[in-house]
Amino acid sequence: MHNSDCTAMKIINLGENNTALNKFVAQIRDINIQKDRMRFRFNLERMGEIFAYEISKTMHYSEKKVYTPLGIASVNTPDDAIVAATILRAGVPLHQGILNIFDDAQNAFVAAYRKYDKGDDFHINIEYASSPDLDGKILILADTMLATGASLEIAFNKLLEHGEPVYTHLVCPISSVYAVEYLQKNLAKENITLWAAAIDEELTSHSYIVPGLGDAGDLAYGEKD
Repeated sequence: MHNSDCTAMKIINLGENNTALNKFVAQIRDINIQKDRMRFRFNLERMGEIFAYEISKTMHYSEKKVYTPLGIASVNTPDDAIVAATILRAGVPLHQGILNIFDDAQNAFVAAYRKYDKGDDFHINIEYASSPDLDGKILILADTMLATGASLEIAFNKLLEHGEPVYTHLVCPISSVYAVEYLQKNLAKENITLWAAAIDEELTSHSYIVPGLGDAGDLAYGEKD
């Protein structure tokens, strides 16, 4: 699912390709395998590494000289300043995978959750946000599930209080068609790319993705009250 409008947010669904990523997607969805919390977290971490590797292909590089014990080697390495951000708590394993690749990145964290009103209505509440200066940097904002798109939009706008990134990569492995369309409308910027591993068609009345995988936070860290 790619956006052909060059002035709008780009959509890249890595799950459309036959790669090892699809195995990790299958395992985090599988009702039996996902019972193993350590494996669930590890699969999200490995997915974060794959997303980060793909994102690294889009960055700016220049040649550097590296002094070895036997001589001098020329290596092209990234020049961009990166801030890796995530939405607590489900996004933490994914965030760690991204950090495994961009190990010198600065970090940002947003605590956002659904606060239900009446019936199925809810709003997104942010209790905590911490970020370095984002001006001129590349922001990688990760969250495991992208159901409605509202929490990611609010978290992104909250982070913008700390500056304007030169480019933003949104990493959301399991997304819904509804959320993708929502972000295309509300974050219609040419300097944003949304990366997914699966884009599911259905959203329940409680805004859960179908087939989805369940509650990613609970699966990673245990159920909450």
